[in-house]
Amino acid sequence: MTKAIKLLTALPQAQRERLMELAEEVSFPEDTRIFEAGGTADRFWVIRSGAVHLDTQVTARQRVTVATLGAGDLLGWSWLFPPYQWDFGAVAFSNVRAYEFDGPSVLAVCVEDPLLGLSLVRTVAEILANRLETTRGKLMDQYAIQRRTGPL
Repeated sequence: MTKAIKLLTALPQAQRERLMELAEEVSFPEDTRIFEAGGTADRFWVIRSGAVHLDTQVTARQRVTVATLGAGDLLGWSWLFPPYQWDFGAVAFSNVRAYEFDGPSVLAVCVEDPLLGLSLVRTVAEILANRLETTRGKLMDQYAIQRRTGPL
């Protein structure tokens, strides 16, 4: 499995500082649904403290947690790619503090600063590769449990 990448520490200092000019500090109480799969993706967060579960609806009655994110992790990448809709849902597992970034504003800065744009896209791609491996493992674990216990 690839090593987990942290967005802000992976960016060069000058690019990180430029990105942080767009940050707003936010918080989410425990059990807050931050976004739902299929909703409009127009922002992202870097978690400062707390934990967030990414989940997917597998049946009408069951959600499966596919990843748990914590301090330093990127929450949300769908703002970067059309059709700009969330692929997963996210819920605060504990009280969460985060930096929030407006997706269109970040994209506009990336057009102005192509080096920042390239660094950001490469870093997000590395994060996605890691998440894909993690998600695949979680789904395989869930499948194995279901085969042993029968349909839900």
